[in-house]
Amino acid sequence: MRRHRGLVAVSVVGLLVLSGCLVGFVPSDGSEDPGDGDDTDDVDGDLEIHHIDVGQGDSTLLVTPAGETVLIDTGTWQADGRGVIEHLEDEGIDRIDHLVTTHGHADHVGGHAAVIEHFEERGEGVGAVYDPGVASTSATYERYLDAIEDHDVRLFEVAAGDRLPLEDESVDATVLNPPDDDEGNIDAYSTVLSVEYGEFSYLTTGDIEDGTERRLVDERGDALAADAYQAGHHGSSTSSSEPFLDAVDPEIAVISSALDSQYGHPHDEVLAALTDRDVETYWTGVHGDVVLETDGEDVAVTTETEGPTDPAALLERKKGAQSTSDAESLSEAAPGQPSPSERSSSPEQPVSIQPHASLGHPPAPVVDSAAPRIPAR
Repeated sequence: MRRHRGLVAVSVVGLLVLSGCLVGFVPSDGSEDPGDGDDTDDVDGDLEIHHIDVGQGDSTLLVTPAGETVLIDTGTWQADGRGVIEHLEDEGIDRIDHLVTTHGHADHVGGHAAVIEHFEERGEGVGAVYDPGVASTSATYERYLDAIEDHDVRLFEVAAGDRLPLEDESVDATVLNPPDDDEGNIDAYSTVLSVEYGEFSYLTTGDIEDGTERRLVDERGDALAADAYQAGHHGSSTSSSEPFLDAVDPEIAVISSALDSQYGHPHDEVLAALTDRDVETYWTGVHGDVVLETDGEDVAVTTETEGPTDPAALLERKKGAQSTSDAESLSEAAPGQPSPSERSSSPEQPVSIQPHASLGHPPAPVVDSAAPRIPAR
């Protein structure tokens, strides 16, 4: 559990009065839960959502009012969890109650093995790991599975309709993706998580792209509505499609990518779409760590570094950073040699893995032609 301490930050943005949309749990058949009701009477304390600056990767920490911790992804394989562990220690966290894997790519699970080892060996452990069930064919993913087995951590495969078993009943975390079928790729089977606390709602989508977004709009509709939205696929134009943004209709967006992203994230089209919708936007490449703190009705946003929140201004910041990066790359490249941006930085090679962690319940038939499903035993 977490030892309470105040938020550490440089700048604090004032309270925002949110739209007050409250979305109840939607079972996997898409019907409304007859037990839905007004949960505001159960709200006491603050929910914290930390978007940790891990460069060109993703890592998000949720801390419930009761101090229960949910860590979603752990950043890039190059960092090996160092920045994530440092942030968690700075926040006084000595246990990860729930470790959620959106999908198996190395910019999302890069620190999984290190985080598991750190908290199992030096802290109070990891309660359980949740995975969409499509295994990546990489050494990084294999190390993650090895760490689960080495430390006997419970592994659950999730599918749409599942809910994280939070002890803090004032917070609801519902899985909206992956689907319970047998076609798709790793990105399409990213864990999409809808989090609700009082009248506040938050949506994080991993690396799903527009095809999956269209299906979710058709299947989930109003269940996608969120006051705060972590932009899919690091702000790529493959995600955050217009129909999806219309369904989510966020007041706040957070983009997790490097300022000098080699992929050009966030893409101009996404920033333009957020501008058109007057969405207050935070980008870890500009703002560093971005922390949302809500009492279930209002939300305060705290950033590590001051910066504009107008998406149009962020687009200008992006263009300036890319111009500087291109100039530096040209000056550093030797005659006849490729520039740093043209060289591959990843020595990681695909490997054939044999996952050997037990699943918490029978697996959904999730299959990827390039990456095997985690088998139950």
